[in-house]
Amino acid sequence: MLISAACVLAGCASGPGGEVATRAQSQLVGMPKARLLSCAGVPARQAEAAGNEYFTYVQRPSYAGGGPSTSIGVGGGSGGVGVGLGFGLPLFSSGGDSGCEATFTISGGVVQRLTYPAGSHLPSCAAIVENCVPPS
Repeated sequence: MLISAACVLAGCASGPGGEVATRAQSQLVGMPKARLLSCAGVPARQAEAAGNEYFTYVQRPSYAGGGPSTSIGVGGGSGGVGVGLGFGLPLFSSGGDSGCEATFTISGGVVQRLTYPAGSHLPSCAAIVENCVPPS
């Protein structure tokens, strides 16, 4: 019980995707730039400063967000038929997937560092790096 509570507090609850994103921060250091482009694709943004290149990849949230909705239903049974109209409003927000930005610092043609902004949804970050990280 105590171990599982510590695991939740340490971020284990983010699941295998979060673990992949965390491993990527150490396992991708030293990866050649050409290989990064091959496995992660073309970055959303690129910049150069002080002899370093910065490649930023963006993973958008996987949902469209909650909002009002309407629906029409038709049902039947026991010899009768009914039609109904419904209107729904979201009552609670789950916090959900906030997406991720992953920025690689490249110097000398190899990855020097991988960072995620504070509060990033690590399973979303995993979608950016999963093709680059070797299986555990």
